[in-house]
Amino acid sequence: MKQAKYLLAAAAIFAGPMAAVAQSPDGAPNFWSQEGFYLGFGAGANWNLGGLNSNGGGITSGTGFTIGGAIGYDFIGWRPQLEVGYSWLPVNVNIPGTAITNKVGQLTTLAAIYYDFMPQSVWTPYAGVGAGLGFVDSNSSLGATVFAYSAAVGIGYNVNPMFRLQVEGRYLGTTGVSVNVPGVGTVTGPNQNFGVGAGVLIKFAAAAAPPPPPPPVVAPPSFMVFFDWDRSNLSQQALNTIRQAAAAFKSKGNARITATGHTDTSGPEAYNMALSLRRANAVKDALVREGVPAQAITVIGRGEAGLLVQTADGVREPQNRRVEIVIQ
Repeated sequence: MKQAKYLLAAAAIFAGPMAAVAQSPDGAPNFWSQEGFYLGFGAGANWNLGGLNSNGGGITSGTGFTIGGAIGYDFIGWRPQLEVGYSWLPVNVNIPGTAITNKVGQLTTLAAIYYDFMPQSVWTPYAGVGAGLGFVDSNSSLGATVFAYSAAVGIGYNVNPMFRLQVEGRYLGTTGVSVNVPGVGTVTGPNQNFGVGAGVLIKFAAAAAPPPPPPPVVAPPSFMVFFDWDRSNLSQQALNTIRQAAAAFKSKGNARITATGHTDTSGPEAYNMALSLRRANAVKDALVREGVPAQAITVIGRGEAGLLVQTADGVREPQNRRVEIVIQ
C-alpha cells in the first residue's frame, strides 16, 4: 500500500501583513507604521516531497493547489496570526473504501508568528514559523487528525495604507498520516510538502492622529495713548499707560518698542504728519524717564494714515489722536 503525501501549506501564503504606505507630515513615505489587526487571503501551488510509507511503498503526486486565509495583529515587526488553509493534490493511487481516490485533500489550522524586516519600507522581507492541526483525507474525508508545523519566508510589497501584496515559499510537514487499507492493514506515511504562493493582506489600523495645530500666534503687547485735539502733551491717564508699557518692556528682558503717532483728519496733512511725530516723541521721552533705554525705542509718525475710526476729511475724532506703543 502506498501512502499519499500532501501539502499542508495553504494558509501562511497570506500570512504577512499588507503593509501601509502612510505619509508623514513632510510627505516622506512611512509604510506600515501603525499597529492593528489584519486579514489575509492567498493561493498558490504545492508539491509533495516524497518518502516511503510503513509498507515500503510510495506515491507519485502532481502539482496541487492551496487556498486559505489568516487573521493577525501587527505590532510593527512581530505579527502573531491564526491561519486556515485547504490544499488538494492529484495522486496516482485509488484506494477503494477510502477518501484517497486519485487525489488527497487536507485542511490545516495553524498558530504562527512572523517577523517583518524593515516593516516601514516599500519592500518588506519576512519570515515565520507555525504549528497546529491538520485534517487529512484517509479512510474518510479529512478523517486523519495530525500535528502540523510550518516554516516560511517571503517578501511583501506595500501598496498603500491598507494593502500589502506578497509572495512566499513555505515548507509544511505533519506527523504521519495513517490509512486502514482492506486486506493490508494500517499504513502510515510521511507528509512533507513545499509550496509557493501569492497573497494580499488588508490592515485595519486606526487612522493616524492629525498633526497638532500650530501654536497660536501671540500678538506682541501693545498700549495706546490718546491726546486732546491739536495737542502733544501727555495727560495723567496717558502717563499711567506709559508706566504700564515700561513695566511690560522690562519684564521681557530683551525687547524693542515702536511708538507710532497718529492724528485725526482735521487740519492740513503736512501739519498732521509733524504733529504725529511730536506725539510719538513725547511718548518716547516719557518712556525714557520710566527707565526704557532710548536706543530701544523707534519713533514713527503716520499723520492721518491708519485711522482707528474711519472718518471723512476734517473730522475731529478722539480715537484717531493717539500713539500706539508696541513691544517686540
